[in-house]
Amino acid sequence: MHALAASTAAAQTPRRATSKPNVLFLMADQHRGDCLRADGNTAAVTPNLDRLAKEGARFRHAYSSTPTCTPARACLLTGMSPWNHGMLGYSRVAKRYPVDLPRMMKDAGYYTAAVGKLHYTPQRNYHGYDMALLDESGRAENVDFRSDYRAWFYTEAPNLNPDATGVGWNDYKGKAYVLPERLHPTAWTADVATHFLESYQRPEPFFLKVSFARPHSPYDPPQRWMDRFREGVPPAVVAPWAKRYEERNTARDDIWRGRVSDEETRTARQAYYGSVGFVDEQIGRILAALEKRGLLEETLILYTSDHGDMTGDQNLWRKSYAYEPSARVPVLVRWPEGFLSARRGHVRDEPVELRDIPATIMAAGGANLPVPIDGRSLADCVRRDGEGWREWIDLEHDVCYAKENHWNALTDGREKYIYHAMDGEEMLFDLRGDPHETRNLAGDAAHEPRLREWRGRLVKHFEPRGEPFLKGGKLALRPESMLLSPNYPRA
Repeated sequence: MHALAASTAAAQTPRRATSKPNVLFLMADQHRGDCLRADGNTAAVTPNLDRLAKEGARFRHAYSSTPTCTPARACLLTGMSPWNHGMLGYSRVAKRYPVDLPRMMKDAGYYTAAVGKLHYTPQRNYHGYDMALLDESGRAENVDFRSDYRAWFYTEAPNLNPDATGVGWNDYKGKAYVLPERLHPTAWTADVATHFLESYQRPEPFFLKVSFARPHSPYDPPQRWMDRFREGVPPAVVAPWAKRYEERNTARDDIWRGRVSDEETRTARQAYYGSVGFVDEQIGRILAALEKRGLLEETLILYTSDHGDMTGDQNLWRKSYAYEPSARVPVLVRWPEGFLSARRGHVRDEPVELRDIPATIMAAGGANLPVPIDGRSLADCVRRDGEGWREWIDLEHDVCYAKENHWNALTDGREKYIYHAMDGEEMLFDLRGDPHETRNLAGDAAHEPRLREWRGRLVKHFEPRGEPFLKGGKLALRPESMLLSPNYPRA
């Protein structure tokens, strides 16, 4: 921690007056959009995130267009759609983009810092962050890499194993953390972030990204958070159409589909909710540090996640799916006094996406973009009361786990259309009357006009791409993978 304090206090002069706000970008990994008390889920314990919603705006129809870690993080770097940043599925974040959010903010006069999980390649490629202290969990791309969290862990507990809990990075099982709570990566991430805020003395406004590695598996909150959710966690929802996913794809614990015992599912969801609660608690510490320094009303705060988590819904686990638990994420924005004249506590219905997060941050920081981006400022959406906002958002994922998991989708937050690329199956859901997506309306003659309308929108969306997405002006089957678009930056 001393090294961090030294780096942030390098310039001891007090911060000069500036019209630019500080920016605190908070995110978690795999936080599904409905695991939030402010979203109406009374089982969730998220008072600090609820506070951000109450004191700012919550976007109830917020999505991750390509809901796995690396393409979502490419979107959060660039403000681009999947086709335009180039990652249509799970691959490596490119080494550099025409627009890199931290580089743009650095050029705009910000001191840029990141704490926690970045998931970039190479792992010390910071894309413009002046400083980063990493928690990359068990990922090490070469023998010379050790994340900063792991290095700290071994100085604090040289005789302990950071993976002693015994749950894997994609396992469905939940278990309480077996080591002292202060050693948990969630606690470490908040420790570093609070030290940054407590010691910051540079003259520039800061752009600080705090990226928690949880509630992504392992579902391993401290025992007190497991105990908090012994009762009351909503059970998994399994629709009749999801019977196809009942059979486990493997006997191992890192399944992506499969029905497990009710007790195992309940424990997994208990641990997941505990992990969300633990992250929220640590965010409370970060907000307290910001308030203690008198910086709350000088700081734009945003919260989101890279994607959600099925946690057994529809007999599915992990992410990469078009369904709400996987693709919908929380998006919260709290602005400083004088930044917006809009009333606080807004709940917005416009469809928004991760691409709008960097657009919001760069607009607030006055960044000059070398090329246009696809995202739009969420502050503008609030300021203009949604006038002129997009009608729907595009979602997609290339082949992941198995060939049948390959799809494109569109949604306006009220309805959702899904096209399965392997066999052409269509799905249509009424999210207002059926938020858990239990009834596929695509085969219902009464909904045929709506199905045709959404299909036509997807055809139009694909027109710039051409083949193999379209054939003869119609949606084409795509049984093979196309992981990267032509726009992916090459070396």
